[in-house]
Amino acid sequence: MIYINTPRLTLRDWKSEDLAPFRHMNNDPEVMRYFPNTLTSQETNKFYEVIQQEIHDHGYGLYAVVTNDTNEFIGFIGFHRATFEADFNPCVEIGFRLKKEAWGKGFATEGARACLEYGFAELGFNKIYSFTAKINAPSQNVMKKIGLQFEREFNHPNVDPESKLYRHVLYKTER
Repeated sequence: MIYINTPRLTLRDWKSEDLAPFRHMNNDPEVMRYFPNTLTSQETNKFYEVIQQEIHDHGYGLYAVVTNDTNEFIGFIGFHRATFEADFNPCVEIGFRLKKEAWGKGFATEGARACLEYGFAELGFNKIYSFTAKINAPSQNVMKKIGLQFEREFNHPNVDPESKLYRHVLYKTER
């Protein structure tokens, strides 16, 4: 199923042929530099299953993203139901991860902006959050460009307190 079309992107259900480039993307140290570690093939397979289950259970999830001109898989953009221990959870989070060859072209902003519109208009969300490690300036820039507002900083409970990724920033937008 296709969820969202933009001038340059399609956000759709995942296909089995997306799994190999998804594994490659999640194992790239540059792509994963703001995460605690890269993902093995097995960890990516498990993540893929979680994404599939969330789409099945909630009717939304992290959608596979392909370019309209080449139909090439470049990553994911979509929604996730965040449930880790925090005063703002459970919440709907907008998330995005693109392979490094897709960086710097405005794809994350284009896809995430369309995704927000879809979330409010089609899925009926009232609030959408996003969060990332405080040091992740590129993701924060996308959050700002799509209209999310900085709420506050917090310590992520699932990140080692000694890690440079422990301190996070929270952004939010409302309908």
